[in-house]
Amino acid sequence: MEKPQPELEQEKDPEAEAAARPLLTDLYQITMALAYWRAGRAREPAEFELFFRRCPFGSSFTLAAGLRDCMRFLRAFRLRPADVKYLASVLPPDTDPAFFEHLQGLDCSAVTIRAQPEGTLAFAHVPLLCVSGPLLLVQLLETPLLCLINYASLVATNAARLRLIAGPKKRLLEMGLRRAQGPDGGLTASTYSYLGGFDSSSNVLAGQLRGVPVAGTLAHSFVTSFSGYAQSQVLMLAPASGQGPPKDLSILTESWLGKVCEYLGLRAEETHLGERAAFVAYALAFPQAFQGLLDSYSVMRSGLPNFLAVALALAELGYRAAGVRLDSGDLLQQAQEIRSIFRKCASHFQVPWLEAVSIAVSNNIDERVLDQLAHKDSEVDLIGIGTNVVTCPLQPSLGCVYKLVSVRGQPCRKLTEDSEKQTLPGSKAAYRLYNGEGAPILDLLQLEEEPPPQAGQELRVWPLDVSGGDCRGQTLTPVSLEPLLRVYFHQGQMCEPIPSLAESRALAQKSLSCLSSAQKRLENPEPYQVALSEKLHALLGSVARSSQEGP
Repeated sequence: MEKPQPELEQEKDPEAEAAARPLLTDLYQITMALAYWRAGRAREPAEFELFFRRCPFGSSFTLAAGLRDCMRFLRAFRLRPADVKYLASVLPPDTDPAFFEHLQGLDCSAVTIRAQPEGTLAFAHVPLLCVSGPLLLVQLLETPLLCLINYASLVATNAARLRLIAGPKKRLLEMGLRRAQGPDGGLTASTYSYLGGFDSSSNVLAGQLRGVPVAGTLAHSFVTSFSGYAQSQVLMLAPASGQGPPKDLSILTESWLGKVCEYLGLRAEETHLGERAAFVAYALAFPQAFQGLLDSYSVMRSGLPNFLAVALALAELGYRAAGVRLDSGDLLQQAQEIRSIFRKCASHFQVPWLEAVSIAVSNNIDERVLDQLAHKDSEVDLIGIGTNVVTCPLQPSLGCVYKLVSVRGQPCRKLTEDSEKQTLPGSKAAYRLYNGEGAPILDLLQLEEEPPPQAGQELRVWPLDVSGGDCRGQTLTPVSLEPLLRVYFHQGQMCEPIPSLAESRALAQKSLSCLSSAQKRLENPEPYQVALSEKLHALLGSVARSSQEGP
C-alpha cells in the first residue's frame, strides 16, 4: 500500500479536517441518499463530472485548483457515530436503521477520481474532476468537492490575473487574511493566491501548514505606540562583522538625522521623535531586515528622513536596511520621489545599496491601480494586495457544477430549456492539442471508450455547443497532445503523486505563458476553443433530437 504523501500529512490540522468532514454538505444529498437506498440503487455504478460553464472575471482561462484538498478529504471520508446520530435526528423517525448502518460503513475505497492536475489551465465544460463509484456515495461527495474546488480555482485565477497585470518582476504579497470570509477562507485564499502567482503571504498558518512563503512589514499601531526612547529600552547594537564594541543605535540615528535633514533641506525638529524611536526599536529587533512604514505622520517631512537616519546608522555598523512601505496617498508618485531621494542620498553619503532599497505599497489595490503601479516607470518593488485578491470582488463565485453523466455505463444528460445548463452525456476523456510552436490549439472532449487522438494524424472535430445545435466541423492535425484527466485516486489510495504547491505554481505560470497575448487579455480576450470528437458530437445530437421528438 502506498505510503501517505508527506505534504498531505503535513496539511492535516483540526480546522482543515472540520472543514472537509462528510457532513459539510447540503441536506438534500442525505435525503437523496435515503431514496437511492430505499430504491435498491445505492451501489449502482455512476459517474459525475465537476466543471464550470464560463471562465470567471471575463477571462479566457481558469486555473484548476483545490485537488490536494479533495484528496485529503477523500482519504479521510468516514461518517462518525455522532454524524450518523445527528442524521437520524433530521430524517423521518421511521427511517430503517439499516440505512444508518450503511452510512456508517461508507468510505471511498470504491471511488475513482480522474482530474486535471492542479495549476493546469482549465476551460468551460472540460471536467476538473470525474468522480465514479457507487451512486449513493458519489452523490454524497457533490457538495464537499464543489466547496473545495470552487473557491480555490476562483482565487487562483484571480491571483493569476493580478500577476499578469503586475508582470514577472514586481513582487506580490497576499495580505488579505483579515478581510477573508472566515478562517478557512483565509487559509484557502493564501494557499491558492500563491499557486496563482503571488510570491508570498502574510498568513503565518499558510506558511506552517501549506509551505507558502511568508512575509510582512509592520503596522501603524507599532509606530504610533512610541512617543520617544524608553529609559528601559536596550539601544546597543553590535557591528554586523562581530568586530568591535556595541554602539547606541539611537545616538547614531540622531547624528545621522541632522546630516540627512541638512542635505534634504528639512528641519530635524519637524520629524516625529516617536516614529524615529519606533524605527530604532524595529531595527534593533531586525538589524538585517529593517523596514520602515513611512506614512504614520508625514512621509516626506518625517517618515522618510527618520528611515534614512536609521538606515545610515545601521550602515555604519555594517547592516543593510531592507525597505520601506507606503499605505496611503498617491503611491506611484510617492514611490518615484522616494526612489529619487534614495539615489541622491546613496551618492552623497557613499552608501551604494541605498538606491536599491525596496519600496513596498499597499492600500486597497485593485486591477486598475495595479496596472498603474506596474508601469515601466514605476519605482515600486513589492505590492501588497488584500481585499481584492481574497474576496474576488469582480466575481464572487466560479459557478462549478457537479452533474451526472452516466449510470450503469449508460450516458445520462440533463435537458433544460436553458441551453447553457444542458450537459454533455457519457464518461469522457479530454486532450489538449498543440501546434508546432507548442501553443495549445484547443481542448478536445471525446467519449472515454474512443481511441485517443494521435499526434501528426488528421482529426475531425466540432466546436462545442451543449445544445446539440448544428455547427460546422473542422479538420486539424495536432503536432503534439496531452491527456488532461489523470487517475489520482482509486480504491481508497492515491495512485499519482500530488505535486508540491510550489510545483503547481510553476505549472500555472508555464501554462499561462503558452497562451497568446490575445487570450491573456483581461478585457475582451480571444476565447479558447473547446471541441467535441465526431462520436461525442453525434451522441449529443442524437440525444437532443430524441428529446425534441418525445416518446
